[in-house]
Amino acid sequence: MTKFASHANQKILTALERLIDIVAKLRSPLGGCPWDLAQTQESLIPYIIEEAYEAVDAIYSQNQAEIAEELGDLLLQVVLQAQIAQENEYFTLEDIAEGISEKLIRRHPHVFGDVEVASEEEVHHNWEKIKQEEKQKTHALLSEKLKTYVRSLPPLMATLKISKQAAKAGFEWENVEGVWDKFQEELKEFQEAIIKGDLQHAETELGDLLFTVVNLGRWYGIDPTVALQGTNNRFIQRLSLMEQKCDRPLQEYSLTELEVLWQSAKKQLSIDE
Repeated sequence: MTKFASHANQKILTALERLIDIVAKLRSPLGGCPWDLAQTQESLIPYIIEEAYEAVDAIYSQNQAEIAEELGDLLLQVVLQAQIAQENEYFTLEDIAEGISEKLIRRHPHVFGDVEVASEEEVHHNWEKIKQEEKQKTHALLSEKLKTYVRSLPPLMATLKISKQAAKAGFEWENVEGVWDKFQEELKEFQEAIIKGDLQHAETELGDLLFTVVNLGRWYGIDPTVALQGTNNRFIQRLSLMEQKCDRPLQEYSLTELEVLWQSAKKQLSIDE
């Protein structure tokens, strides 16, 4: 390691130590912040999810200053969780760092060991194989593993993870036509539940329909979260163009007028692209 690199690393460690000390002070019963003191591992869950999504949004925007800020907010959540865990003698930030370091070493035998790889695909294959071997030691049943996705991930992401793992275990359609058949089946059952006015049953069928749509995306290599995020962004862009052309609130326009404005905005965005 060069003298410059060593100096840079020391500056990083100093900055991290400052953040750790600040969080510890915020959590101190003697002069700390009442809000921070009231937090628990569970109460901070929404903030972890929110900060992760905001970091992703910043990365998509490619605003580097915003990315740095959002990653800082995400880092705060890690340090805060570690502080709470340390207070309860569960684990420490050191345990977190050591744990991920050992995992990285285990899963990169081509870097830290004598394994040779010829491509990125081979690296990914080895990673998944090692990961599976690790998980088998702690998750004997597939259902137990899938439960962790439901508990820890947003529904769309969890569904994709669940369907991928189920497929690896053999719980899979023979071809994509079978998935399309399942989609038509679930759509019909959802429509029937709506017609009957049984909203509780309709909710169940809508869930089945969405699960199948995610599986369709998986078969075609399309990430449903990315797809839906794109749709959300396009909707907002079209709505923004509509509002620019309006001389009164949207709710004062008829449905026919709104459709004309919508199609105009859609066409304009298509031309701009």
